Amino acid sequence: MMRKSVQVMSLMLACSMGAVASSIVSASLPSKELKRDWTYTVYLPTGYETSGLNYPVLYLLHGNGGNENDWAVQGHIQATTDALIASGEIPPTIIVMPAAGTTWYVDRKERMESAFFNDMMPAVESKYRTIKQRDGRLVAGLSMGGYGALRFALLKPELFQAAALLSPAIYDPVVPETSSARRVGVFGENTYDPAIWTALNYPTLWDKFLEKKIAVPMYINSGDDDDFNIEMEATRLYERLRAAKQPAELRIVNGAHVWSVWDSTIGDAMKYMYRTVSRPVVASPK
Repeated sequence: MMRKSVQVMSLMLACSMGAVASSIVSASLPSKELKRDWTYTVYLPTGYETSGLNYPVLYLLHGNGGNENDWAVQGHIQATTDALIASGEIPPTIIVMPAAGTTWYVDRKERMESAFFNDMMPAVESKYRTIKQRDGRLVAGLSMGGYGALRFALLKPELFQAAALLSPAIYDPVVPETSSARRVGVFGENTYDPAIWTALNYPTLWDKFLEKKIAVPMYINSGDDDDFNIEMEATRLYERLRAAKQPAELRIVNGAHVWSVWDSTIGDAMKYMYRTVSRPVVASPK
C-alpha cells in the first residue's frame, strides 16, 4: 500500500513541477455494432507510458456534426487538463473522445448507443490502463453530446461516477424549430417526428433511473443567451434532479451556444466530476 501511494505521489509531483508531457493520440476500433471502423481521440496524461498506473477515464462527447478532434482543437482540452492535474485539482486521467457525427448517440441513424457500450468501452478498457470500476468512469458532453451524456448516465448509472452536461440539447417537450435535431434524420427518416423524440428523450428514462437508487452527481450549465434557450432546459433538469434528491450543480454563464462557453467551463465541470473519482492505482499484473 505504501509503494502504491509513493508511485501516485511521485507522478503528481512531476506534474506539479511543470514536467508536462501529456499526449493527444488518434485511434480506431472495429465496431461490430456500426459495422465499420470507428475513430476516436485519446488524451493520455504525463507519464502514462512508464507509470504502471491505472487511471480514471472520462468519455467526452462532441456536439452535432462534430468529430473526435473537436474537444482537442476547439475545446483546448489538453491544456485545460494539464493545468488541472498540475494544480492538483483533478487526478491524472485518460480522456476518450469518440466520433459520432450527427447520430445523437442513439440507435437510430446508426447503432451508436449500443456501439458505445458494447464496442467503445470494452475496447478502451482493453487497450488502455483504465480503472474498470464505476468510480473510475465519467461521462460528459456538449449540446448533442450533453444529450448523449445524460442519456448514458440515466440508462446505466451503475457505470458512471458522475456526469457533466454543457449546454445539453435536452428539449422537453418541444424541439426548437432551429435545432439540428429536426433535420439530421435521427428523429424521423425524412421529417422530424415528435413521437420519436419523446420516446428517446431523458424523461422516459427517469423512473427506472430513480428505481436503481444510484446517485450520479451532475454538473449542468448553459450560456444565458443560448441560441436554443437551453438555459431554461438546464434549469428544469436541475430542479428535477434536486427534487429527486440527486446531487447536481447548475451554472448559467455569459454567452450563447458557442465554443467560448464550453472551452471556458469544461475545467469547472471536470473539477466537479472528479471530486469522488478514484485516484490512479498501481496496475495489477496480467
